[in-house]
Amino acid sequence: MSKISIIAAVADNYAIGKANNLPWHLPADLKHFKQLTTGHAIVMGKRTFESLPKGPLPNRKNIVLTSIMSEGVNKGYYEADSFDDALFLCDHEEQVFIMGGATVYKQCIDKVDYMYITWIHKDFAADTFFPEIDFEKWEEVKHENHDADDQNQFAYTFSEYKRK
Repeated sequence: MSKISIIAAVADNYAIGKANNLPWHLPADLKHFKQLTTGHAIVMGKRTFESLPKGPLPNRKNIVLTSIMSEGVNKGYYEADSFDDALFLCDHEEQVFIMGGATVYKQCIDKVDYMYITWIHKDFAADTFFPEIDFEKWEEVKHENHDADDQNQFAYTFSEYKRK
């Protein structure tokens, strides 16, 4: 059985996207995301996939949730029409990361046992938001604060949560 986790960068006001892009540029979070997900499966919605500037992310099994199937497997990614089908495609994977967007997070937040959240300590104007987290159901098991610096414009925290 694979370890299935949510991975997301979330602003203080739960913003995660605007106009199909991240509302911020935070190189440390991108590096953290790459470090955690490389060598594993990633599951995302169609719009999240379309927002990737270079297509499928390298060195990861990319699975796109979509209701309109195309020729994804011939273009370096897999397609699934349900969360259960996506997990079936990950049957032999050690770890599976759910990487958005909002609809996908809402579908699976009650089905995962682990979350990797990068909290961006600022409110952002957005059109896409992470679902509210019921912290009565989650225990924070790791917490790493970082101040803004020359490369990262905003203070942020890498947090890991395990379902209680």
